[in-house]
Amino acid sequence: MQNIFRRALPLLAILALPFAARADEAKLILPDLGSVSFLGMSGRSLLEIGLIICALGLIFGSRSFTQLKRLPVHRSMLEVSELIYETCKTYLITQGKFILILEGFIGAIMVIYFGWLRHFEVAKVITILVFSLLGIGGSYGVAWFGIRVNTFANSRTAFASLMGKPFPTYAIPLKAGMSIGTMLISIELLMMLCILLFVPVDYAGPCFIGFAIGESLGASALRIAGGIFTKIADIGSDLMKIVFNIKEDDARNPGVIADCTGDNAGDSVGPSADGFETYGVTGVALISFILLAVRDPMVQVQLLVWIFAMRIMMIVASVGSYLINEIVQRGRFANADRMNFEAPLTFLVWLTSLVSVALTFVVSYLLIPNLGGDSSMWWKLSLIITAGTLAGAIIPEVVKVFTSVESAHVREVVTASREGGASLNVLSGLTAGNFSAYWMGIVIVSLMGIGFFVSAQGLSQVMLAPAVFAFGLVAFGFLGMGPVTIAVDSYGPVTDNAQSVYELSIIEQLPGIEAEVKRDFGFDLSFDKAKHFLEENDGAGNTFKATAKPVLIGTAVVGATTMIFSIIMVLTDGLRTNMQYLTILHAPFLLGLITGGAVIYWFTGASIQAVSTGAYRAVEFIKANIKLEGATKASITDSKKVVEICTQYAQRGMWNIFLVVFFSTLAFACLESYYFIGYLISIALFGLYQAIFMANAGGAWDNAKKVVEVELKSKGTPLHAASVVGDTVGDPFKDTSSVAMNPIIKFTTLFGLLAVELATEMQTGTRLVLAAIFFAISVVFVWRSFYGMRIQAGVRATQTERAAARAA
Repeated sequence: MQNIFRRALPLLAILALPFAARADEAKLILPDLGSVSFLGMSGRSLLEIGLIICALGLIFGSRSFTQLKRLPVHRSMLEVSELIYETCKTYLITQGKFILILEGFIGAIMVIYFGWLRHFEVAKVITILVFSLLGIGGSYGVAWFGIRVNTFANSRTAFASLMGKPFPTYAIPLKAGMSIGTMLISIELLMMLCILLFVPVDYAGPCFIGFAIGESLGASALRIAGGIFTKIADIGSDLMKIVFNIKEDDARNPGVIADCTGDNAGDSVGPSADGFETYGVTGVALISFILLAVRDPMVQVQLLVWIFAMRIMMIVASVGSYLINEIVQRGRFANADRMNFEAPLTFLVWLTSLVSVALTFVVSYLLIPNLGGDSSMWWKLSLIITAGTLAGAIIPEVVKVFTSVESAHVREVVTASREGGASLNVLSGLTAGNFSAYWMGIVIVSLMGIGFFVSAQGLSQVMLAPAVFAFGLVAFGFLGMGPVTIAVDSYGPVTDNAQSVYELSIIEQLPGIEAEVKRDFGFDLSFDKAKHFLEENDGAGNTFKATAKPVLIGTAVVGATTMIFSIIMVLTDGLRTNMQYLTILHAPFLLGLITGGAVIYWFTGASIQAVSTGAYRAVEFIKANIKLEGATKASITDSKKVVEICTQYAQRGMWNIFLVVFFSTLAFACLESYYFIGYLISIALFGLYQAIFMANAGGAWDNAKKVVEVELKSKGTPLHAASVVGDTVGDPFKDTSSVAMNPIIKFTTLFGLLAVELATEMQTGTRLVLAAIFFAISVVFVWRSFYGMRIQAGVRATQTERAAARAA
């Protein structure tokens, strides 16, 4: 790994320069926030109230965390959850060192550029570096907090299931998710407000730049590596069920702890860091647009305050809706013997969406009743945001059609597996994924179309390129109920871990456990009900993990559309010149469209290759070291070795992917500007549909297995074996390749905006030479991502066997 770092650092020096070269040109000079009155208060005073609300959000998140910690739990389960946390800490520390190496080098480049070449004063250079570290710290810290919350919640959920009632099994994971979601949004918004309110106006631009670079760096590394890690561990653990015909999460399987660590690394760390970056970058993009495209300083202040008021309201709407939902669901299910675990989560999502929409219109009417002389602008802007906010509820409903345990598509996968085995299982899952991509595309196009239609109704009077702002607001609306979106996504890793903690604790085998629990906790144990509730709830967790993915990928594509449109505006001088190049009759544009698809399919293959090779190594180790006779648990040493294997291949895979994306973006930006426009459009479109297809196909396979295990009680049968095979195919689909499309699309488009502007200042000969060099470097890492990551030991063994057979 150190050798890889040494070889890559000089390359990163080249990559950092385009960022630095354009960073000081953002010109994000803030207007006087106190110059406009809102509800009898200045804009500054209103945002200071926002700080108080953010602080209350932090208190709510920390209070929920403390309540989780105080919930009762048996020591056998607590020991398992703490072991999972310790392995998660090891993973996060390793990733933290990796990120800091990148940050240290990029920080050095920023010091050289801003301090030496641009002659910025020392204080301003330090400010840029500090806020880049804050960006990293935000992504990394929220990810760490998420792991700590989840590892408190997993053992408490497992223990609560033993009471024989389903409600606690639902309530604890949701409380954990709300703690993470509220903390994430509150911290991100608090940082943004502090920049607006307390940083001098000429420092604000560099602060936003540093903050964005830092959080993007942290999120990309944690999301991609986490997705590879979790599926290496998951496949390695799951395959043992077929190889040795052992039960789910068998304590003797040294891969189970790694699987539990992976649930957090991929399904908690990745989404938390990614969510933090998504909310931050979307906010920075809208702020930048307002300051650059709106010329009237008074309108700038109105829009800035309005945007942040909307962000603050998402905390209020989410927390309020959660508290209302808790009262309603407790009244319905507190004493129930059975419950549909998806029903209260669906109710919460719709309630939050409707409350958010109502608050959007009310707050907009109060804050911007007259914007730039137009008294209708408040409802027009509210309507655009609403198109995105409703997506936060509509998209999960569409996803559930293809991934829920009640879905006809999931039932079709199970039915196909009865006679067709793993073959028809896989084909049925692929069918579900393909159909889901069609319907999801129609939904996203419809919502973006609403935003575009409304933007044409007078927004051009107050800003340039109103469609760009509208698409940004739709993306903003996608995130309009942030804490709840993160909460239902975080619900999944807790339910998955809770099932594992139950098995690993071997609580059923402990002598005198019934009397001990009755004496210490005051209730009678119900093992059969506990296992059923945990498995059923895991199915709900799978469904709602799946619902959050298209929201994030949709945000990435809508945001990419906005940035691509901005690039077109620059290259065509506001759509006045060079329009003849934006057509397939211009060969480079068409070639760019074709190239983008190629890169998306490379990325899909490279990420799955990393999972496949890592899973092979994990399975190889587990099969050689698993002890099924005379042992009740796998050794901690063996479990940590599997974690080490997962970490190693996660970092190798992520490193290759990261550098290919960097160098491909530079190469194609230098080659030809309109070729690059076609490339970016293709990346967004291919990435959107590939991600949705893979995520929902994986969700269908996952919950088909859950139906076989929970409803049909068919563990250990050929039907179960077929469903496990389908699930292992779907694992890297839904939790590695699809989810990493989000940071890939965002980074490529954001970095491309800077790269293409820099390239237009070069002479044609220089551009072509650099394009060739950068493309050649990217191909080297493409080669490494496939052929350098092959399962070499297996290939050599096969070759040896064939040679021996020929000799005989």
